[in-house]
Amino acid sequence: MSGARDRLTDALYGAGWSTVKKLPAPVAAALGRRIADTAWKRRGRGVLQLEANLARVVPDADPRRLAELSRAGMRSYMRYWMESFRLPAWSEEQVRRSVGIEDIDRLTDTLAAGRGVVLALPHLANWDLAGVWATRALGVPFTTVAERLKPESLYDRFVAYRESLGMEVIPHTGGSAFGALARRLRSGGLVCLVADRDLSASGVEVDFFGERARMPAGPALLAQQTGALLLPATLWYEDATTMRGRIHQPVDVPASGTRAEKTAVMTQALADAFAGGIAEHPEDWHMLQRLWSADLETPGGPA
Repeated sequence: MSGARDRLTDALYGAGWSTVKKLPAPVAAALGRRIADTAWKRRGRGVLQLEANLARVVPDADPRRLAELSRAGMRSYMRYWMESFRLPAWSEEQVRRSVGIEDIDRLTDTLAAGRGVVLALPHLANWDLAGVWATRALGVPFTTVAERLKPESLYDRFVAYRESLGMEVIPHTGGSAFGALARRLRSGGLVCLVADRDLSASGVEVDFFGERARMPAGPALLAQQTGALLLPATLWYEDATTMRGRIHQPVDVPASGTRAEKTAVMTQALADAFAGGIAEHPEDWHMLQRLWSADLETPGGPA
């Protein structure tokens, strides 16, 4: 059964990349909203978890407000997929028109000076679109990591898709990933990491919207080990055709403390920057999985 389900999943994503990119933009957008609304009405596990997560982000929201947010969140999530399926067919001009990033000089000036940068983002809006904008509009290549997906053919699709957009993709699993990222940074390169959900057993505990959660140690460790600048970034959808973003203040390496202590301080600073962006645009946070420790510790494990 699992093999059949994996083949179906792979086929559905394959159809998305081959079919959706050929649709006119208004048709693709309408299709995405229809799929999102259908999923939202079914109240499946992902929608319920999204609402539980949003309840932490917007603690004063009543049930009606949470339902509105989760519906908007599902629409934003499907917009991400519709855009991502269509990105290979976007022109450079379309990418330029669709994205605007505040304080981008914090990134470009550092790279121009020959220093590597670790850019850390949460699951807000469309990080793939931001990546295409960086490679095409700014002319800045970068390296990222990809979570191992099942089936393997689906993972291969994602890697091929992101590489076709100008990204260098390294598998998340395996000890060689950290070393490869460190080499890119030491040579003055850019590494982009989605870093608001820990996928390992070595995450750092942070305070996130007043509760315990764990986030990846990688961004802070890479900055410490390579001398790269650690920059948080957040994204949001401004309107139906435009995505905005912000490069936040750098997260400096503390002057004193053990490596673990420095990592904890830096990861908390990332969490605080992420929280600020998520609180401003909660409907664009695509977190349909368990994130907080209280949820992960319940029977059944991570979603």
